[in-house]
Amino acid sequence: MLIRNLCNIALASTVLALSGCKGGILDPKGQIGIDEKNLIIIATVLMLLVVVPVIVMTLYFAWKYRDTQTHEIYAPKWAHSNKIEAAVWAVPIVIVIILGVITWVSTQELDPYKPIEGKGKHLTVEVVSLNWKWLFIYPEQGIATVNELVFPANVPVEYKITSESTMNSFFIPQLGSQIYSMAGMETKLHLIANEPGTFKGFSANYSGAGFTGMKFNAIATPTQAGFDKWVSDVKANSSANNLTHANYVELAKASENNPVAYYGKVDDGLFHTIVMKYMQAHGDMNKKQHAMGEHGQMSKKHQAMDEHSMPSSHSQGEE
Repeated sequence: MLIRNLCNIALASTVLALSGCKGGILDPKGQIGIDEKNLIIIATVLMLLVVVPVIVMTLYFAWKYRDTQTHEIYAPKWAHSNKIEAAVWAVPIVIVIILGVITWVSTQELDPYKPIEGKGKHLTVEVVSLNWKWLFIYPEQGIATVNELVFPANVPVEYKITSESTMNSFFIPQLGSQIYSMAGMETKLHLIANEPGTFKGFSANYSGAGFTGMKFNAIATPTQAGFDKWVSDVKANSSANNLTHANYVELAKASENNPVAYYGKVDDGLFHTIVMKYMQAHGDMNKKQHAMGEHGQMSKKHQAMDEHSMPSSHSQGEE
């Protein structure tokens, strides 16, 4: 009866725990997410092959050799068993080797920089994390959005990611990997949605006061035609709202719980400018240092010439 009650409690706890996984990494809707879920399950099962027997044997030995058990054999001089040593060492070594092989293979296959093969041409989206909102630029379509990401289902998407200032982490749990966005750098991520739907995206890295509102909807349209229609609607309804370099400066100012916004036109090279803005300042500094160095060398040269042309005190005394 006790064992049956424990089993019922364990089953109820498991169901309750898994009921909270809807919409998360254990409910994937994209191929990358599915592969990562399988990797988590395989690794967990392999590790449980060691953990579960150890727990069971610990409880069994505690019960078998309890203080009131008087009929068990007492062997105070027993110290070694080749069979036990072989089992204790061989099983973990084999499991670690298997995990190592799986980790190596999956690391290569699930590299976020690696394009998704066999799914056709990738859609490119340039992602900029701002305080505290997400900017999505579609360079091929010439539009941009804030806090709304739209793409066709069954079409691979290449994300080029950077940050305006603080470091964030771009993450759509149901589609797959997360990757950091960092100022002055461009990271990449390749994802695909295997079915249409709306998936939750957010920043997985704390970045200040408005962090909790830094969320967006990732919408996978059923067809390519549906995505094309969305692009046309954005251009038509937001034709007067252009994302220029000047407008971006205003957009980049900190704001919390920013509403969804659309831009019907984007200045060419805006994403590149955002990535390189700190590098440009570094280049200007190098130019100033170079100019100061040349000026210093010229000053030393003039000083040497003046000292060479100045009469010595001995000559003045002779005069």
